[in-house]
Amino acid sequence: MSAQTITERAQSVLDGDRRALARAITLIESAKPSHRVEALALLDALRAAGPQPARQALRIGLSGTPGVGKSTFIESFGMMLVGQGLRVAVLAVDPSSTRSGGSILGDKTRMNLLAREANAYIRPTPSSNRLGGVARRTREATILCEAAGFDIILIETVGVGQSETMVAGISDVFLLLMAPAGGDELQGVKRGIMEIADMIVVNKADGDLKPAATRTCADYAGALMLLRKREQDPEGFPKAMLASAIEENGLDAIWAEVQALIAWRKSAGIWQKNRTAQAAAWFREEVEAGLLARLTEDFTLKSAFEREMDAVQRGESTPSAAAATVLGALKD
Repeated sequence: MSAQTITERAQSVLDGDRRALARAITLIESAKPSHRVEALALLDALRAAGPQPARQALRIGLSGTPGVGKSTFIESFGMMLVGQGLRVAVLAVDPSSTRSGGSILGDKTRMNLLAREANAYIRPTPSSNRLGGVARRTREATILCEAAGFDIILIETVGVGQSETMVAGISDVFLLLMAPAGGDELQGVKRGIMEIADMIVVNKADGDLKPAATRTCADYAGALMLLRKREQDPEGFPKAMLASAIEENGLDAIWAEVQALIAWRKSAGIWQKNRTAQAAAWFREEVEAGLLARLTEDFTLKSAFEREMDAVQRGESTPSAAAATVLGALKD
């Protein structure tokens, strides 16, 4: 692709062209080497186009166990934000099959009302069996959505459990959705995902489940008080709140708390500090991924890798010793 074409594509994204945005995300998700070169050129063109802080969107990560109502919550929350005149992008990561590698990618069907909004954009992405709840290129997709002028980016994770913490590394605020009566009080003090949540939202606080939701919210509120104080939290955070995505109750209060938290972090200099730390982590991850890719692209390394793999499978070497040999070949 010529430099002129890259420039034109970047300008189309900056102009808010939804089709250009969709094509750009498809490009960065491609594993084809030539597409990767084009994707990096496109990202560089967007970076050079102007001052990016003016286009920084608020990135909100959302996670929760399957069935907690993430899609319903995102649609109701997104509709509320659109109603306030904000442009909302949803990056929904869908689990991939460990057998076929395919994904259903049905989030647009679940969020049919939000999908029809002119100021909303929904992009389902397969996880490609990557651990951590987000896809490999979700970070770059957020950059593209920011460049396209979206005010809010909602990042929905796969929803796999308490180890799903990578979304915190690409979001400014992390909401953890919990279901009523999801366990005893001990669940509230477990480490992992609980420690990185900025807000715990007990969803489905309606109908017969409302009393249980109220008790669950109180349990989590008490548990959060036992967690170690974090530098990025003002007084009262993290906190637990009730919501009903179906009845659209509690959404305004949650949005008000998110805005208050972000305002405090910006005034305290923590917003930019977090963005800088996230960029550094992103760099490290790209380097590590590139080194792993060399094992399959470099003939000498690939041969050493396959040779040691055979030795491990035959019982002639331990996994640790074989790995040390391959790493030694990488150093050479």
